[in-house]
Amino acid sequence: MKDGRRIATVIPALDEEAAIGKVLAALPAWVDVAVVADNGSRDRTAAIARAMGATVVAEPRRGYGAACLAGLAALPPVDIVVFLDADFSDYPEDMARLVAPLLSGSADLVIGSRVMTAGGRRALTPQQRFGNALACLLMRVLWRASYSDLGPFRAIRVEALSRLAMRDRDYGWTVEMQIKALRKGMTVREVPVRYRARIGRSKISGTVRGTIGAGCKILWLILCHGFLGRRLEPE
Repeated sequence: MKDGRRIATVIPALDEEAAIGKVLAALPAWVDVAVVADNGSRDRTAAIARAMGATVVAEPRRGYGAACLAGLAALPPVDIVVFLDADFSDYPEDMARLVAPLLSGSADLVIGSRVMTAGGRRALTPQQRFGNALACLLMRVLWRASYSDLGPFRAIRVEALSRLAMRDRDYGWTVEMQIKALRKGMTVREVPVRYRARIGRSKISGTVRGTIGAGCKILWLILCHGFLGRRLEPE
C-alpha cells in the first residue's frame, strides 16, 4: 500500500467513549500516527484512546474545526493526513481508497462520498441529505464544482493542506477545505465510501440547534467565498 510516505489520521472526538475504541481498532495497520483531538469530552473518550495507543490532544474550545486544527498541531512530520469521525459512522477499512490517489500523484485532496454508495445514502439523515445537496449545488453554480458530498472522511497531502491556510473552527471546516482547494487549482477527487448510522447521538444533525447552526455556517461560507472572493483569504 505505502511507498515510504508517512500517513496520519486526525480524529475529532466529543463524548465518544462507546465508539472511539472501535474506530481505532479498525484503522489499517499501515497508518503511522493516530491523533484523537478531544473536544471537551466528559466521558472516557480520551482514556480509551490513550489505552489503544493513540496520541490524545485536548481542545476544550468546542468546534469541529477547532478540534481538527488542534489535532494537526500535534502531528509529527507526515506526508498525508486522513480525517475521519470518532462515532464509527465511517469505515476506517475504506481508507485505502482515499489514500491511493494521493500516493499515485493523481490528486491533492480526496473526499469520501457517502452518496456514491446505496448504503451510505440510506444512512444519512434527511437533513444531511438536504444540506449536502444544497451546498454542492451552490458550489456547482459558483465554481462549476462536481462535488456530491461534504463528507468528513477525507485525505489530503500535507503540502496541499498548508497552502489552504484553514481557518474555520466549527461547522464550516469541510466546505472551507473544498472551496479553497477549488480556488487554488488543486486536483480534487471523490471516491465512494461506505457509511453507517453512528453510535450514539450526533451533536450536530441530532439536534435542532446543531442542524440550523451547521446549515447557516456552511451556506454563509459558500456565499462569502463566492461573492467576496479573495478578501476572505489570509494575507
